[in-house]
Amino acid sequence: MSIISSLLKPLAYISLPVFVLHTLSNSSPIARYYVRLGVYLSTLGFCSVWGAIVSVGMSLAGRRFDINWVVARTFYHLAGKALGIKFVVEGEEYLDTRPAILVGNHQSMLDILYLGRILPKRSSIMAKKELQWAPLLGQFMTLSGAVFIDRGNNAKAIRSVTAAGETIKARGTSLWMFPEGTRSMREHHDMLPFKKGAFHMAIEAGVPIVPVICENYWRLYRQGVFGEGTLKIKVLPPVPTTGMTTADVGALAARVREMMVEALREISPPVPSTIPSEKPSTTAPETSAKTSVVTTAEPKQPKSTEPLAAVPSPILPTPDITPVSMPESRSESRASTSASDDFSSASRQEESETGVETEEDEGMVLVGRPGP
Repeated sequence: MSIISSLLKPLAYISLPVFVLHTLSNSSPIARYYVRLGVYLSTLGFCSVWGAIVSVGMSLAGRRFDINWVVARTFYHLAGKALGIKFVVEGEEYLDTRPAILVGNHQSMLDILYLGRILPKRSSIMAKKELQWAPLLGQFMTLSGAVFIDRGNNAKAIRSVTAAGETIKARGTSLWMFPEGTRSMREHHDMLPFKKGAFHMAIEAGVPIVPVICENYWRLYRQGVFGEGTLKIKVLPPVPTTGMTTADVGALAARVREMMVEALREISPPVPSTIPSEKPSTTAPETSAKTSVVTTAEPKQPKSTEPLAAVPSPILPTPDITPVSMPESRSESRASTSASDDFSSASRQEESETGVETEEDEGMVLVGRPGP
């Protein structure tokens, strides 16, 4: 009897929290969202500690470049089963291309889960330099061969990106990057313009680009929504960079982005409704209502002006003259102001696209700003 009770006690201690969480998650959609988010983040924290432990043993065994693979698979199997999220991968054989630059679309922090499913062996990640000194996480990332970028110094960031390309080529490893530079969670199937750091690195090192696309999971995960289901991942054939120069960076980035957007729209489910199609339907009744008000108001004008029929007509033209010139001058000033604002924003965008902000934004890979 004592043996049975000793076996049942740990089971009861484990099943009670699970039962409570399950009950809370079914109480309301908001509760379900926060319960599942807590499970996801808790699993991520556990795997960070697990990674710090594994990194020491695997480094001593001479397998430091497989640390990310072990930790990634551990996180996927734990979090995937706990949350009921699975991935179906097409073209998985292309992930064995080494050395290579792996680029993927970046929607939210849930991308870490799909990265845990497809991250190949002998691969590393790029991260901001500040994470190198984070407790446990910094140790794990350093021992696993992560490439750190100094985001506060653009010149150092450029040198780090160039050196990283030579490093992965010498090691025979792959490097994972998000070329969008930040998260782009949206309902419609599209991607942000690409930063050029990954493509500059690939051309300098002479290694191919392997595009990886996860379907749009807006229906599954966003602010206030955290569901379950099966998602598709598509790995495209490697894009060679042999014979290219730095002058081809922009064209290569545009070409790869076009391929990835096309694949994203192919594997993602159709959007049931879009915002642009809803706006005209909502504004149409308003405009019709306004026009009806105007038409009903116009017949009232003759009634109000009938007692003034004897008033001399020269009084009427003066209100028609002054309001004409004043709005034009104001609209011209507003137009010139908006034009100058557009020019300044366009110049800032041009600086970003030419590489001023490229390498700094590339540092945001796995651990970025908190949020969906």
